[in-house]
Amino acid sequence: MITSLTAEKLTCVRGERTLFAGLSFHVAAGQALALEGANGAGKTSLLRLIAGFLAPRAGRLVLKTTQGQSDDNEERGRLIGWLGHQDGLKPQLTVMEQLIFFAALYGSAAGCDAALEEVGLARQKDFPCRYLSAGQKRRLALARLMISKRDLWLLDEPFAALDRDGQALMARQMTRHCGQGGLIIAATHEPLGLANASLQL
Repeated sequence: MITSLTAEKLTCVRGERTLFAGLSFHVAAGQALALEGANGAGKTSLLRLIAGFLAPRAGRLVLKTTQGQSDDNEERGRLIGWLGHQDGLKPQLTVMEQLIFFAALYGSAAGCDAALEEVGLARQKDFPCRYLSAGQKRRLALARLMISKRDLWLLDEPFAALDRDGQALMARQMTRHCGQGGLIIAATHEPLGLANASLQL
């Protein structure tokens, strides 16, 4: 289980542009960090860097778990749940088939029915994903995140495409995740509804 994530003087360069330099922060188990800033400030790039999709130009990320600590990208990636702009759904698969696929990938075969019930998609479980609305796709992506059983959630605009009920659902799941000792780092233009710290980019 993750006990903390610490960024030490991170620098991120995309193309020839330095998005941020000397960036440091600390997030402990049970905490959430909101990344704030204008479009293009580097919020998504920071999430991708934490996930291991990008390498920092300088600095490092130190992940502490109950087994020790590491700054290895692959080791950190195995403990991360990702919710990005792209929902990552195959249009030809049904809602349930999609979730079962990810459950097998995460090694958490049980809980698909309960997750769909919780996100309000139980009646759509046999629908091909191509027939889902943008909000329903977002709910399915949340269900995938829930069954991942990953300690660190990286969320890029978590409330995007969700109606008021969907936003409340997302807020409840984030609160539950932190209450169970999980960590959240979210790029957002809206309040998370949590007692979170914020980092301005």
